Amino acid sequence: MIFYLIAILVVLVDQIAKIIIRANLDLNEPYSFWGIQMTHIENSGMAGSLFQGYGRLFGVFAILFVAVVIYYRKNGQIKGKWSEISAAFLVGGAVGNGIDRLLFGRVTDFLVSRSGDGVLNIADHAIEIGVLFLLIGLVFRFVSTRKYRRCSA
Repeated sequence: MIFYLIAILVVLVDQIAKIIIRANLDLNEPYSFWGIQMTHIENSGMAGSLFQGYGRLFGVFAILFVAVVIYYRKNGQIKGKWSEISAAFLVGGAVGNGIDRLLFGRVTDFLVSRSGDGVLNIADHAIEIGVLFLLIGLVFRFVSTRKYRRCSA
């Protein structure tokens, strides 16, 4: 249940934010909201604006990624709280950006990084959170197996 709740929440927040940005900010228009720097850009490539013009192809990859995660989840190969949460954020982010890629051929980005060298969106940050939870889960799993090995030795 937590998987679907997080994934749906990520998609909804991401898409609502992108709709608001597209409706209210012109391309390359800077804006600040509660100290958060924003600039509306459209990215038809992938991270770092690599491979521009392949937005819809990356949308197909997003669909395949989501299908693989759901397949592994249904088969019980995604186990544990950290893995479920990680998968939910990854799927929510992939769906959020996948919607943009399939509908528009590009992704709406608007959150300027603190270093000022990148512009992301909520789906991108959800993917980052998903990777973080994946790493946390792997560390916990590693530590718990090490403890088990010591106790049984």
